[in-house]
Amino acid sequence: MQKRLWLIVSLLVIATMALTACTTPATPTATEAPVDETLTFGMLLVGPYNDHGYSEAHFVGGQYVEANVPNTKMVYVDKVNSADRPGTTPAQLAEELVAKGATVVIFNSDDMKDSAHEFAKAHPDIITIHASGDGAWKDGKDYQNIPNLSNVMGRMEYGKMMAGCAAALTTKTGQIGYLGPLINDETRRLASSAYLGAKYCWAKAGNDPAALKFKVTWIGFWFNIPGVTSDPTQVADDFYNSGFDVVISGIDTTEGLIEAGKMKAAGKEVWAIPYDYEKACQEGADVCLGVPYFNWGPAYAKYIKAIQAGTFTTGWEWLGPDWTNINNPDTSMVGFDKGAALSADASTALDSFIAELAGGLNLWTGPINLQDGTPLLADGVVASDLEVWYLPQLLEGMEGQSVSQ
Repeated sequence: MQKRLWLIVSLLVIATMALTACTTPATPTATEAPVDETLTFGMLLVGPYNDHGYSEAHFVGGQYVEANVPNTKMVYVDKVNSADRPGTTPAQLAEELVAKGATVVIFNSDDMKDSAHEFAKAHPDIITIHASGDGAWKDGKDYQNIPNLSNVMGRMEYGKMMAGCAAALTTKTGQIGYLGPLINDETRRLASSAYLGAKYCWAKAGNDPAALKFKVTWIGFWFNIPGVTSDPTQVADDFYNSGFDVVISGIDTTEGLIEAGKMKAAGKEVWAIPYDYEKACQEGADVCLGVPYFNWGPAYAKYIKAIQAGTFTTGWEWLGPDWTNINNPDTSMVGFDKGAALSADASTALDSFIAELAGGLNLWTGPINLQDGTPLLADGVVASDLEVWYLPQLLEGMEGQSVSQ
């Protein structure tokens, strides 16, 4: 009887152990790595990541994301252009970012438009963000209807108006030069915005609008490519040596500012306004009137947070300054950092102009004619986003080419 009871108890213990083994999760072994929750985003930068201009502004924006959004990592490829990387396209270089784990890819230049569309179509699982461009703009001229494509751009038109105003408040010759990159819709509207700001502040200071000279010289790309573009150093020198005492830069790099510094050292009274990057004035503080710059970090951080949360929706955004503080690093897409060379009186007048813009002043209000005299906006008519974005020519009163020859 005792043997039979012992046998029954033994069988019950074995059955209980077996049942426990089947229902209790196994403890992970040391070789089983935890799931990686890091979101890797990739950037394609048209120029060097440290160009003190447009590409560095994007790179700093990526660093902002890494610092402010947990579990994020940036990978990048810079110098994404045909001169630095002949035989490759941005779409091909984006594959390198995917190979490094990127699930979001940012194309940072307007001239990468075709590649951004190509890549987005080939990788429907990768969110593709094109800085500038209109492929995701349903009302735009080149809407692509690609479900994973987004566009974002800052309304730098405001920053350029501020640059033009600072130039007009400073010039003693009444001649302002504009160092332009390549010619397209974006660069025409930015150069024209600088002119509108200059003309407004020039006239408000009591000057004859017809006496203001504003000339645009294009180099052929976003920055110097020896043997391909015009040399921006030479273009800047030509301005300064022919009576233009302020040069506003529309290119990604700081040649205009550097040349102004050399001219000042040689005894000329000249100034410059660089572009894109908040700290660009450091290249020539004693001649820098200020810099209109992009602040990409907050926009990119917003996108990445939404992607992590599963709430991101694609679309087209054209983001303006935060008018409560245009230099707020956490909220304003476009800012203007005053330079040490801007006089106290000009600084006060520029502040008044910025306050007017914040209050609703819109310089894209008619009457405005195109460079050839064709009416763009009738008296009192405010330009639509389409009319500004796709500006077909420079404006009446400006010198320089409107289209590529």
